[in-house]
Amino acid sequence: MARESMEFDLIVVGGGPSGLATAIKFSQLAAEQGEDLTVCLVEKGSEIGAHILSGAVVEPRALNELFPDWRDLGAPLKNPVTQDDFYYFFNSQQGVRLPSWMIPSELHNDGNFATSLGNLCRWLGEQAEQLGINIFPGFAASEVLFNEDGSIKGIATGDMGIGENGEQKPSYQPGYELHAKYTVFAEGCRGHLGKQVMSRFDLQAKSGTQHYGIGFKEVWNVDPKKHVPGKVVHTVGWPLGHLPGDTGGGSYLYHLENNQVAIGLIIDLSYKNPHISPFDEFQRFKHHSIISETLAGGERVSYGARAIIKGGYQALPKLTFPGGLLVGDDAGFLNNLKQKGTHTAMKSGMLAAETIFEAIKNGSLGKEDLVGYTNRYQESWLYNELYKARNTMPLLHKLGLFLGSACVWLDQYIFRGRLPFTLQDLKPDHEQLELASRSIKPSYPKPDGKISFDKLSSVFITNTSHEEDQPCHLKLHDSSIPISSNLPLYDEPAQRYCPAGVYEVLIEENGDKRFQINAQNCIHCKTCDIKDPGQNINWIAPEGAGGPNYGNM
Repeated sequence: MARESMEFDLIVVGGGPSGLATAIKFSQLAAEQGEDLTVCLVEKGSEIGAHILSGAVVEPRALNELFPDWRDLGAPLKNPVTQDDFYYFFNSQQGVRLPSWMIPSELHNDGNFATSLGNLCRWLGEQAEQLGINIFPGFAASEVLFNEDGSIKGIATGDMGIGENGEQKPSYQPGYELHAKYTVFAEGCRGHLGKQVMSRFDLQAKSGTQHYGIGFKEVWNVDPKKHVPGKVVHTVGWPLGHLPGDTGGGSYLYHLENNQVAIGLIIDLSYKNPHISPFDEFQRFKHHSIISETLAGGERVSYGARAIIKGGYQALPKLTFPGGLLVGDDAGFLNNLKQKGTHTAMKSGMLAAETIFEAIKNGSLGKEDLVGYTNRYQESWLYNELYKARNTMPLLHKLGLFLGSACVWLDQYIFRGRLPFTLQDLKPDHEQLELASRSIKPSYPKPDGKISFDKLSSVFITNTSHEEDQPCHLKLHDSSIPISSNLPLYDEPAQRYCPAGVYEVLIEENGDKRFQINAQNCIHCKTCDIKDPGQNINWIAPEGAGGPNYGNM
């Protein structure tokens, strides 16, 4: 069966904040100037918001620009931050609240909102539909299409109804080719297609090293007596390290609406000990006396995990290539000092939309490299914000929490983020692991089923679903590496860094060891694509609508 094709002026790949902001801003400009332009947005999740996971405390700066009347329009930002606490945890029982003067002003949350980013994206999706934008949820963009001159032609959605053996099932339906003058890649962190175009056009040739973290999140119903709407808590210290070379990261506890809290832990994927299990570190963290006091007697209702892009200013790739642009976390616009990316992602999408609209209005056929997008970025508050925060992660990586934080404080308060040099951190996360034989195995307590839980029961409440009879979307470049190399060197860390129990090392009856991939468990966090020491795992998009179905996340 031949693929059908459809023509648009603009295609956006991804229904997160950057993709939605791109489509909306482009359509707003077209409506304001009476231009009849078409926009298509494809989203691999079953609905807009199904794959969205973030803390989240949202800074409304970009939203104010996109929809100045967002309050009247009913945007789900109704829980302003009312209390902003920051703790250092010494151990599992003790912690101290840090005075506000010790916290860089960029980390203060006055005027921000503790909310669900998934619900915000659902609302943005509704606004997009009212503008006439064609939104196709449940369609995974699986292939980049090119013109004969090498410029981007568009994308193709994945075929449906392909069996595990690669043959067509009776339910087979070919994917669609979506052609456009310009294609914007807004897939989020470690985008499947974004990674391909970065390689094809060598977009990272002049970039610093990109870094990542893995972020965990649970939503709990808690005792109303313990709930303080708008209270925001961040922590550093236990259970993560504080010396140079130790595991970096931090945590959050956000009091949402309706007697709910969001609890999470972010762990830098530059960690060195291959025996570390980020999932178990998160479960252990919740037992800290300050955290468990809030959770005790409550009920966990949601769980999820997602990779976070953390390289910041110096790790940004070239943003443009003939016929296409990168926005949001597909490029890496997260502010790693604020640990916020929604407003920066939206702003990048809005700048991309302005650039594309101007080009099309001036008669562009879509094969140009729109460097005007980069110019707009460099002249915006987005550039200034990322530039000011640029040395945060290198300082913390090189110097550890204590000394690194002190230097970040000096950088922000004394030099106002304007040091005349930019630090680099050249070693990528997948090269950071030390040998298992030289590393200490942590001792993780057994989950109690009240505060802490196991992986499989956690995956169950992600509502993850995949068509089981389909090709595995976790591709090994060399199927022998997990057992022949990763196991003896690093005790095959995929067994532990995956937050969903996808990877196992099994022992056969004859004593042979076998690497098993439980792809149906995958919650699309992309950690395996990032942390595998041999870069042997390639995450590609499974059949459309597969993966988690997050609710209030």
